Amino acid sequence: MGRVTERRKVVRIRDGAVTTRPDTLVAEEPLEIRLNGKPLAITMRTPGDDFALAAGFLVSEGVLAEASDLLNIVYCAGATADGVNTYNVVDVRTAPGVRIPDITLERNVYTTSSCGLCGKASLDAVRTTARWPIADTPPLRIEPELLAALPDRLREAQRVFDRTGGLHAAALFTEDGELLDVREDVGRHNAVDKLVGRALQSEGLPLSRTILLVSGRASFELAQKAVMAGIPLLAAVSAPSSLAVDLAAETGLTLVGFLRGSSMNVYAGEDRIVARTAAART
Repeated sequence: MGRVTERRKVVRIRDGAVTTRPDTLVAEEPLEIRLNGKPLAITMRTPGDDFALAAGFLVSEGVLAEASDLLNIVYCAGATADGVNTYNVVDVRTAPGVRIPDITLERNVYTTSSCGLCGKASLDAVRTTARWPIADTPPLRIEPELLAALPDRLREAQRVFDRTGGLHAAALFTEDGELLDVREDVGRHNAVDKLVGRALQSEGLPLSRTILLVSGRASFELAQKAVMAGIPLLAAVSAPSSLAVDLAAETGLTLVGFLRGSSMNVYAGEDRIVARTAAART
């Protein structure tokens, strides 16, 4: 199986001085996800937690909703023409009776480390296939001060980032700010899939009392994954996309962007943010 990091030679220039040294880089390799033996998707990912990644991806696509939906996940032996197992192909087998929706939607299911879906067809698909409508979850009330403390906690938990500086991260927190899980990957959507997949495997879905925090921006795809996992609040340290805001508004997801220090922007679902709700009513 591929390693999380790899070493490469780098020419370093500092103040006119030139030296050669090894550098630690984050590994990036393709992962093909097959569903019941049929090729479904390819994503560029950091090796590790591949089974959780595949399971989480299928939660976001509306295939899996609970651990009993999953029969098993295996690496495909003989994934290459010469019969070598590359550990870059996984096959997800669903339990008998699990209905397989039209998961191709309007797109070719190929993802990169920064891609997202787009268009009204995708909005409609998420809205109609979500298993746990967020608007129906018990009320969640979060203070801005709690949210403001989460990025530092996420940063402290990013072990591989400290060595490479090249990974995105996603973390799940309780409504009280307790860190439940954190995953790192070259693709932020993969990091979220790994979180959701691990929750599925441990029978933890829906994640209706949690906060999802992601490094970088909040794309439509990340909002989709939050909604499909029943997560009521998605926060990002950078900007959301317009389609992410549209999806949040339509599904009842609380979407927070530019979460930096004590400041943040709430783009949708402000009723879950205590101070903003109070301010809006004065």
